[in-house]
Amino acid sequence: MQQHSDPVDPLDPLVLLVDDDPVSLVATEAALQLQGFRTHSCASAEAALQVLLGASPLQADVLLLDARMPGMDGFALCQRLRQAPSTATLPVMMLTALDDEASIERAYEAGANEFFVKSGQWLLLARRLRYLLRNSRLHEELLQSRQRLARAQRLARMGSFVWPLRAGAAPQLSDEALEVLNLQSAPSSRQLLACLEASERELLLQWLREGHTKPLVAKLKVQLPDGRQRVLHVEAEAQTDAQGLPLAYAGILQDVTERQDSEDRIRRLALFDTLTGLPNRRQLILRAERAVQAAQRHGHSVALLLMDLDRFKTINDTLGHAAGDELLVEVASRLRDCVRHSEPLLEALPDPNNPRAHRTLEGVGRLGGDEFVALLPEVASEAEAHAVAQRMLAALREPIHVGGQDCFVSCSIGVTLFPRDGSSMAELLRTADLAMYSVKDQGRNAVGSYAAELSTRKRERLQLEGALHRAIERQELVLHYQPKLDVAQARLAGVEALMRWQRDGQLVSPAEFIPLAEETGLILPMSQWALREAARQAAQWQLELGWTPSIAVNLPSRMFERPELIELLHASVREQGVPHRVLQLEITESGLMKDLQRVLPMLQRLGQLGIDLSVDDFGTGYSSLAYLASLPLAELKIDRSFVRELGRQPQSGALVSAIMALAQSLGLRVVAEGVETLRQMQVLQRQGCQLMQGFLFARPMPAEALAPWWRDILQARRADWITAATLEHPRDAARPLRAGLPTPYPKPTPTSPP
Repeated sequence: MQQHSDPVDPLDPLVLLVDDDPVSLVATEAALQLQGFRTHSCASAEAALQVLLGASPLQADVLLLDARMPGMDGFALCQRLRQAPSTATLPVMMLTALDDEASIERAYEAGANEFFVKSGQWLLLARRLRYLLRNSRLHEELLQSRQRLARAQRLARMGSFVWPLRAGAAPQLSDEALEVLNLQSAPSSRQLLACLEASERELLLQWLREGHTKPLVAKLKVQLPDGRQRVLHVEAEAQTDAQGLPLAYAGILQDVTERQDSEDRIRRLALFDTLTGLPNRRQLILRAERAVQAAQRHGHSVALLLMDLDRFKTINDTLGHAAGDELLVEVASRLRDCVRHSEPLLEALPDPNNPRAHRTLEGVGRLGGDEFVALLPEVASEAEAHAVAQRMLAALREPIHVGGQDCFVSCSIGVTLFPRDGSSMAELLRTADLAMYSVKDQGRNAVGSYAAELSTRKRERLQLEGALHRAIERQELVLHYQPKLDVAQARLAGVEALMRWQRDGQLVSPAEFIPLAEETGLILPMSQWALREAARQAAQWQLELGWTPSIAVNLPSRMFERPELIELLHASVREQGVPHRVLQLEITESGLMKDLQRVLPMLQRLGQLGIDLSVDDFGTGYSSLAYLASLPLAELKIDRSFVRELGRQPQSGALVSAIMALAQSLGLRVVAEGVETLRQMQVLQRQGCQLMQGFLFARPMPAEALAPWWRDILQARRADWITAATLEHPRDAARPLRAGLPTPYPKPTPTSPP
């Protein structure tokens, strides 16, 4: 074997020459090198096999071999190379001295790409080689492109097809399309159509028959031979002849089942509540809009029922959120059973040609939290909507077992009608909300309809809330003071500070703004202001009159939970230069027992500071005697509801007597509030209660009116109750009457009450 190669540009094509004729080999090699080729030569086919398939194979760009050689000839070598994967696509040009068709045919059968008759036309040979190389590169690039496309199609679950329109012609499917359809071989048209659902099969056949020139874009549900249901995205367009008539449809099909499932899940998440499975706010709005449009066409009414569970927060806070969720799921199920609930996604307008199609919009949905909505797309009257609402109330009367126990839940339902109460979903929701909260205000667990005056009250309430937010900064809040008296001695024992709101020159009733302040949280800054104002007024009375009555300020229970209360008290009295004892803090019995564990630490700290603590409205809550004994209390105030019935109902007298005995055993003062008649005062005195307040003695008054009242009433003894009180207790009457305050307050001056 003779080998020869010259070092040339490594980018030039490398030609492997195989020829048993040394003269021909050298001449060909020299000629090709002159034409810019690199060469490597072998004198036999066996040597060429070793070079190309050995341990270190030569990376030749093209093979030029003689057809006739001793031993293994060029035809056999070509066949061997085509069987090896590494040389299966190597470009091969066969050299032959015979210009006959048999040799040429045999060369192509052996796998040669080109042939060349031996001659001295070296330039022609070089051009033929370059042409062969160029075609080989194009073929390789095309093959790689097809492989990449096939790989991409496999990854995308996509394939191509051609569907001829001539009779009897079967669809032509790519390997990737067969894989998508889980088929081993190309099916007939009938077999392919059998995979489709009936409605989609008819749609596709109609499209094929009509010979559409517009592209087909569709999603088709198919059943594969193994029984699986898949969703295919199909796009196809017509291939036409010279006259524009369709000959076939060519296109792609793609398995989009997973994507479709994901889209369905996303759509369901967007339109359904994840906890209960009911339509959410977005789908409810969509359904209601469709129902309103249908009602406008057909002239009927639509009803919207807004339901809010009563006291759901108590269950949630007591049993935990998991139990609360379980209860919501059961409530949703019961409410859904009360209507003709429709589950499918309804994104399009119901068929306008079907006068009953809008009824499929009926259903129950969840707005959020514990609020639900029922949509009745056609009702004959308001009574029909109320009948559905009553079914829902009845469905919730049965206990619901959650968190290891039976829970009883009720709901308040507001009913509103289109077009009477609103022309859009937003208006219907607003009016239903007003109706529902009206039901809650009247006791819950009932059904109520919207009325125009509800909007008026709501508007007034919003205006009141807005004005209340600005009341502090505008200095519209004032304190009025109601005296607390030791009636036996006609002595001022202290005053209670009562908040008033002077809005636009008129006093707003506390019954209007105090509940609103508690609901909005404004009660906290208002209470802070009241403490500072009470301390300021105490300092002013001390400066101008020389006396400082104890001022009781009623605080909400949540104020006793705030750690800054201590600092607020310190700052209030420090700024005014008065002692802590001038401020007495009141908390209602119901507020105390509701949040006892949270307020107890603060009560104990206040007691250590020497601040008197009073329980207001005592007797209306459920106080524990053990807790009362452990609390740092100084005073109990008998609720006015017991005082009102004194002298008329023996039970009230017995209750007052019991409270007096309890207070005496605990070492607490007792104040009776709401005393309005002499009989009530006398009964209380007989029970041993001497500290009282009420309209009998004085109504709440501005700060500047307290001193004149003291002079005109207490000091001058110009009141029937003073005479009655001293007659009831002659022993106290025999002593000199000191109309003033108990020690250790400052001694009286000639112009001030003692």
